Amino acid sequence: MRSGLHVLLGLTAGATLGLGLCAAPASAAGQGIASAQTTSTQATWAQAGVQGTAEGRSAAAEKWSWGPTTSTDAKGWAKGEIRTTKSGLRITGNLYDAGGARTCSWLKIKWLTGQGGYRTATVKNCSRSAPRAFRVDAGHMLSSLAKVCRGTATRVTGKCSHWEGVWAQGG
Repeated sequence: MRSGLHVLLGLTAGATLGLGLCAAPASAAGQGIASAQTTSTQATWAQAGVQGTAEGRSAAAEKWSWGPTTSTDAKGWAKGEIRTTKSGLRITGNLYDAGGARTCSWLKIKWLTGQGGYRTATVKNCSRSAPRAFRVDAGHMLSSLAKVCRGTATRVTGKCSHWEGVWAQGG
């Protein structure tokens, strides 16, 4: 009985992902059905190991989650969201610095603009306990990457994570 149920759940998950039911528009009369589909899709993506939320995967999305991105010594990490705004996309989140660390955490965000050039933003946190909120208005970007490093109060000295994909146009 259990193995039959697992096969049935696997087929349902495959059909849901294959048909793209998460992007179905919600009418005023069928709003309850659409929210049930979104919840079902979130559970399916969680089973499949896909990061992000259903809101971040649909065509009419307004918010994507990313992170945590961690430095190699695990004393600095960052996580956040990307939201749509009238002027493009905004990257927000928190940069954490581990308590007891005698250095600072640095976050580097790099994004590809619509004109083909890269722009960067850097945030540092030397608090040793409190997270530092940040906000970057990236405009109309095509993709973005982030990495967390360790350093002094004036510069990055090393122990950086690899560049991790935060967001890309088209998924």
